[in-house]
Order: sequence, then structure tokens, then C-alpha cells
Amino acid sequence: MNKGNLSVVSEFMLLGLCQSWNKEVLLLLIFFMLYLIIVSGNIVIMILIITDPHLHSPMYFLLANLSFVDMWLSSVTSPKMITDFVRENKTISFGGCMCQILFVHFVGGGEMVLLVVMAYDRYVAICKPLHYSTIMNLQKCIGLVATSWTTGFVHAMSQMAVIMQLPFCGPREIDSFFCDIPLVIKLACIDSYNLGILMNADSGVLAMTCFVLLLISYTYILLTVRQSSKAGTSRALSTCTAHITVVVLFFGPCIFIYVWPLSITWVDKFLAVFYSVITPLLNPAIYTLRNKEIKNALKRFRSYYLHCKRNTNA
Repeated sequence: MNKGNLSVVSEFMLLGLCQSWNKEVLLLLIFFMLYLIIVSGNIVIMILIITDPHLHSPMYFLLANLSFVDMWLSSVTSPKMITDFVRENKTISFGGCMCQILFVHFVGGGEMVLLVVMAYDRYVAICKPLHYSTIMNLQKCIGLVATSWTTGFVHAMSQMAVIMQLPFCGPREIDSFFCDIPLVIKLACIDSYNLGILMNADSGVLAMTCFVLLLISYTYILLTVRQSSKAGTSRALSTCTAHITVVVLFFGPCIFIYVWPLSITWVDKFLAVFYSVITPLLNPAIYTLRNKEIKNALKRFRSYYLHCKRNTNA
């Protein structure tokens, strides 16, 4: 490939979610509010977990990391999408496009492994409760989180090592609201069909490996608890419902984007929105609405804030 061709296309044109000005104004308001909720909700969770001693446990340490990852994942694509709703010329530089691809796969790959780590944490807590504090110590938790970040980084760099070598010299329209590998590869000035399959397989292998490990983990949890107690199934479902829901919401779109692509434009856009906006929005709600410890921590934080405010006014 002639690397000189890389400089021919200096920017790409994002076609966005729709072409109607009235719809774009409505979508601007909706996604702006959703992004504010994503950022504020995940920040609140992180602050509560960091400041409240009652939440200094492995499960909440991992939850704080998940909140950070979700906030970052949404921030890679949402601000650009929101600002493009009010711009007539929806362009993104070549470098900006490559950065979006890098961070989407870095953060997304890291979150996949982090969800597996969280499933392992629940497995130890439910199946080996007497050894939980020994197995899931702080050092091991930090090591597992570092592993998730390392895996995401290696996955992203393996994608970038290929896509940065592609020649882009002609078409530059991307029919989406952000740059992603399947769409960008189609713009390369080569026959990209086999390469597209290979790149999707790279992401698909990571997604399916993590998904299978998650299925095995939660199945083993249910079987183990059911054997030890008559009410084991209901208790296990009650404990793991939030985790299983997040897994389905996160991996569902990933599988249809990279493992079993439908190649239907509106479906691809919907899945991309779900993956990058809806899932980071729902995760804080799923993990906190039925979590008494988080609710109690929020009450303590509110009481502390009101107490400090009264003392200040006095």
C-alpha cells in the first residue's frame, strides 16, 4: 500500500442519525439531557463509593470502575454527536476519526473484561463466601481491573495497527454519528471485504469469549446455590439480576455489530446509540435502584451535606 495516499483524505463526513432539521433539534435536546444524566449519575456513584466507608468492598470498587468506564465510553461519541446536531457541515478530521476508533475499542474492550471480573466477584461471594475476603483482596481487585484495561488497550492497538495502514483516497461519507471500524474500512481504496470480516472477527472473538465466560459464571452460580438451598435459585437471581441485565444490554448490540452484522443502516445506528448512550445511562439505574447500600449511602451523603450547610450558615 502506498502510505502517501493516507494524506489524500484529511477529513470524513458524518451523516448522523437523520437529515431533518426538526428531528435534529429534538434529538439535540434528548441526547443532551441523556448525556448530562450519564455523566452526573456515574459521577455520583463514584463519589459515594470513594467517600462512604460502608461501600469500601470489592463489589463496589468494581462498580466504581464500571461507572468510570461507562462515562468515558459515552464521552467518546456523545459530545461530537450532540454538537453535530447544530452544525450543517458534520465533518471529523482523519486524526479525530482514528481517535474515536481507538478509544471506543479501548474502553469497550476493557468494559467487556471488567464485566467478566464482576461476574467472578459474584461467583466468589456466592459460592465461596467464607473465603471471599481472602480471595478478593484489594491487591487482586486492582490486578483484575488492570487486566481489563490492558486487554482493552491491546485489542484497540491491534485494530489501529491495521486501519492506520489503509489508503483513503476517495469516498469519505460515514453513514453514522461516529467513526467505527466496519464503516471506515468500507471507505478504503482497496477491496476491503475480507479485511472487514477479519477486523470484525477480532472484536467478535473478544466479545464472544467474554460473553461465554459470563454465561458459564452465572450458570455455575445458579447451579451451585440451587444444590445448597431450596430457595437458592430465587436468592441467586435476586443477587445477580442487575449483573445479568447489564451483560445482556451491553453484549447484545456488540454481537449484532461485530459478530453477526445485519448491514441494515437504521438498525446499525440504533445499535450504536444503544451501545454508546443507552447502556451507560441504564447501568447506574440498574445497579442502584434496588441496592439498599447505595441508597443508604446517598442518604448519609445528603445528611452530611445538609449538616455542613447548616453549620456554614450558622
